[in-house]
Order: sequence, then C-alpha cells, then structure tokens
Amino acid sequence: MSSNHSAAIALILLMAPFGSAFADKYTDTIKIFKEAGESGALFKSAYGYAVFPTIGKGGLVVGGAGGEGRVYVGGKHVGNSNFGQVTIGFQAGGQAYSMIVFFEDERAFKEFASGSYKFGAGASAVAI
Repeated sequence: MSSNHSAAIALILLMAPFGSAFADKYTDTIKIFKEAGESGALFKSAYGYAVFPTIGKGGLVVGGAGGEGRVYVGGKHVGNSNFGQVTIGFQAGGQAYSMIVFFEDERAFKEFASGSYKFGAGASAVAI
C-alpha cells in the first residue's frame, strides 16, 4: 500500500459498551462521532464516510471481528458495507465498539466502494 492510500482513509474507533437499543443506530452513532472532538471536523472536510454502529470482536487464540455499516457521501446514504477481520495470537475475551471510516476524496471513496480496499497493518486507529 502506498503512502497515498494511508493518507486517503482515516479510521476512527469509539470504544463504548452497547447495552441499549437505539431508535436509529446509524444516526445516533454519527451524532456521537460529530460531538467527539477532532472527528467532528472530519465530517466537514471528508468526501464521505462509512459508519459501523457496532463492531463485535472476540476470540480465544483465534479471533474475529465484524459488523454492518452504511456509507454516506455528502451526508446522504449511498450504500451499505460489511467489516470483517480475523486475528491469530494471544487473545481471550470480547468487546463491542463503533467505527467510522472517512474518505478524504472521491478516489478513496471509489477504492473503498469497489470492495478492493483491505485494511492492513498500516491502518491508523484512534480511540476516542
């Protein structure tokens, strides 16, 4: 992955417990990220974003994570997305968190929308 790819997509995670049901989990999650400091400014500068209200993660030596999300451009829902990850190594337990992926420009959005984008070890994550 070139350095342009790492700069084109910003990944932000919100670590939080999820016990209650939301009337509209996507709207609620977007609101939380807009009010969470630095991520709020990214909504104004990004070409678009993908929001995943709940990513479930768990494992015992072999683990995985996954969740469903929606993709937005110009604040409008333009499609859906799935996130999946498999990990191997020392691990035990589980957690749930929200995730948002910002697209810096149309090229980054198209790469993500094509399904060919894979998050690698170089993906940056910020816990809020």
